[in-house]
Amino acid sequence: MSTLAPLRLLREPWNASESNQSNATAGAGGAWCQGLDVPNELFLTLGLVSLVENLLVVAAILKNRNLHSPMYYFICCLAVSDMLVSVSNLAETLFMLLMEHGVLVIRASVIRHMDKVINMLICSSVVSSLSFLGVIAVDRYITIFYALRYHSIMTLQRAMVTMASVWLASTVSSTVFITYYHNNAILLCLIGFFLFVLVLMLVLYIHMFALARHHLRSISSQQKQPTVYRSSSLKGAFTLTILLGVFFICWGPFFFYLILIVTCPTNPFCTCFFSYFNLFLILIVCNSVVDPLIYAFRSQELRRTLWEVVLCSW
Repeated sequence: MSTLAPLRLLREPWNASESNQSNATAGAGGAWCQGLDVPNELFLTLGLVSLVENLLVVAAILKNRNLHSPMYYFICCLAVSDMLVSVSNLAETLFMLLMEHGVLVIRASVIRHMDKVINMLICSSVVSSLSFLGVIAVDRYITIFYALRYHSIMTLQRAMVTMASVWLASTVSSTVFITYYHNNAILLCLIGFFLFVLVLMLVLYIHMFALARHHLRSISSQQKQPTVYRSSSLKGAFTLTILLGVFFICWGPFFFYLILIVTCPTNPFCTCFFSYFNLFLILIVCNSVVDPLIYAFRSQELRRTLWEVVLCSW
């Protein structure tokens, strides 16, 4: 284990000793067990891109009063969560680079404290990001199925309470997780939360897609335009596939990693999977880059405001 390993809490499973891991890796014998060496420069680049993207989203929503609604507030909170993911990974990577090149010399005790702070920030941002993805799905569901009652159901006050609750729960849960991370029960809670958000998004978005198809079928049958129906259905299916596919691809490997830590920490094949932790972390950072493209930049009003922000026309 690298001397800088404390800066990456989950780089290797804590339930297995180093000798067990090395023996398991040797037993597996495959070249793929060597893992993937992800350059720190890639972490920095993706982190900076995500930071700029999400900063622009937040600035655009704050600038345009037409975007001061619960839906855009939730998108703004998602952008802030993704910014925290980027900032925490940027800070961690910068510290590692400076220490590797001998520019920064820090005592082991200070590293451990920095490790806890950074990992709490990472964990909090991950939990809040997942939470707001779920909240956005619920908000869109209410928009479609309870359109006439939306403004009475999702009031600004309720939206504020929801956002405050998510941030408070994320902070508390991240503190508990970092404090008791050796306990498998804590990991199981985190895994259960991910599965809950995944199932919630699957059920809500598929239900919304089914309703949209039903409406399109009704309209096309009245106007006798089956081609338009097929085209719109394919477009909707493609959007749904991207939405859920990106979520599963970016978050799935990391949570599968946590499942293996709980179920088979010393198994040779699991140990090989553990060696790809940096790749799973890169995928989470990539999700922070992709989220604005899926949830924010598709809005014409937000794009217009975004150009105004970029052109500094405040």
